[in-house]
Amino acid sequence: LIVSSTGLQHTLALLTSQLHPDAKHKEDLVFLKDVFSEKSLAYLMKIHEKLRQYERQSPTPVLHSASCLAEDLAEEIQNGPMEGDERELLLLLSAPHLKAILAAHDTVAQKNFDPVLPPLPDEVDDELEEESVKIVRLVKNKEPLGATIRRDEVTGAVIVARIMRGGAADRSGLVHVGDELREVNGNLIIHKRPDEISQILSQSQGSITLKIIPAVAEEDRLKESKVYLRALFDYTPFEDKATPCQEAGLPFKRGDILQVVSQDDATWWQAKRVGDSNLRAALIPSTQFQERPCVGLIANSTKLISGLRRSFCLSRKDRQGSPGEPRTPDSALLDFLIYEEVTRYQPRPSERPRLVVLIGSLGARINELKQKVIAENPCHFGVAVPHTTRAKKSHEREGVEYNFITKQAFEADIQSNIFIEYGEYKDHFYGTSLEAIRSVLDRNKICLVDVQPEALKILWTAEFKPYVIFVKPRIHESHCKRHGSSSSLSVGITEEDLQEMRQSAVLMGERYGHLVDRVLVKEDLASACVELRDILQRVETEVHWVPIGWARTT
Repeated sequence: LIVSSTGLQHTLALLTSQLHPDAKHKEDLVFLKDVFSEKSLAYLMKIHEKLRQYERQSPTPVLHSASCLAEDLAEEIQNGPMEGDERELLLLLSAPHLKAILAAHDTVAQKNFDPVLPPLPDEVDDELEEESVKIVRLVKNKEPLGATIRRDEVTGAVIVARIMRGGAADRSGLVHVGDELREVNGNLIIHKRPDEISQILSQSQGSITLKIIPAVAEEDRLKESKVYLRALFDYTPFEDKATPCQEAGLPFKRGDILQVVSQDDATWWQAKRVGDSNLRAALIPSTQFQERPCVGLIANSTKLISGLRRSFCLSRKDRQGSPGEPRTPDSALLDFLIYEEVTRYQPRPSERPRLVVLIGSLGARINELKQKVIAENPCHFGVAVPHTTRAKKSHEREGVEYNFITKQAFEADIQSNIFIEYGEYKDHFYGTSLEAIRSVLDRNKICLVDVQPEALKILWTAEFKPYVIFVKPRIHESHCKRHGSSSSLSVGITEEDLQEMRQSAVLMGERYGHLVDRVLVKEDLASACVELRDILQRVETEVHWVPIGWARTT
């Protein structure tokens, strides 16, 4: 006899020693000895023993979502000043091996593995016809069941309204939309309210037995969708009274990439966050459902932006108000904040570089940042040569510092929509043209332009594929008291100026943040240049999410 404490590996060794030669079963004995002698089986037995030891110890995880904590920490580091220790920590948190370890930890901590189902009961209630009844036994832990229900207004039956992809119900493959739910753990639910039934399902742990009447017409299971969306607004399901089930909602922030796995429901889609360790899908509001509340948000944001004082920048004009100019489909993205369909994109060597656009809030001084980076490597980076109507100075060269044209020619170019933006300074016009940008890109240089964010409506095209960097100054609360500060902000700035800078950064982020690929917080010129060079290198070498229309034209 073998006691329960004996190891499985030792047990197999005893079995092997007890195998006696038998002329009738000689080949079988040789086969069994070979199987038991395999190293792979021995390793498997060791793993089994370790898992049994783990079950006996029953360790409690300190945190169920270590991956999310690591991502939040990495984001905090990126948004702050980075010294040697911070950079090293960021590299460690970004390492694939560490991400894999944390993902494995979360899987074990959340118990996202399929346990062995217990056998079905021998006796089944014959109240209903055998062919029309399914007895489904699911095993779940603290996770939601992954299904929502509704009451049929005509028959009064409790119907499965939707199945969340990746949830316990979906993984079983036995529960489908349209099925009628009759019993839960042997208790009739036909007279219970849907919220009471949902509470029973959510509070049940371990084995749950469901008695189901299958839907009459059961559609084929849909393959997982390859539709990816960039969220252009923040969403918190627990603050949304319209959601059919708050626990089934997916919270997300603007800029998150969502994989939509089901659009069967016109108002509520099922989606997963890309990079999230949780593989279960959850509900997000559809475009149709979310349109109305976003319209008011856009209008309010536009009014606030227009109220800002422009005391720090050259008076500029963009083409938005040009008479008779048609609105392009791409530019409409700036005014309609819902979702944007995206895809992964990495530039090929045969393609022109992506245009890099710098936008900045008040006090960011992005022109000096751009000029310093270009001056350090003029063979690799370039600037679009602007047009001007002022007279050429003795040391200036045509097409190098400026393209010099007459005022009449400049005004004609304005009418022809040549410029992405233009402005007037001391009775002279200055403007940046599309052709000047194309000229830099055609020489296989990365073109850096700093523009007012309204100009993104013109640059937001598959031709330029702009990578947008939002630069804002780091404003210390005690800045105006510390005249010896090393910050890039000038000495003598008043508290009113600082408040306006803060307001400018916040409002610009609210209005144009959905178009921004990277935020650069400028502490001083030197550190900002280092960070900008690192960003530019990543633009050339790494994979990024871009609007799907940009990739289809390549």
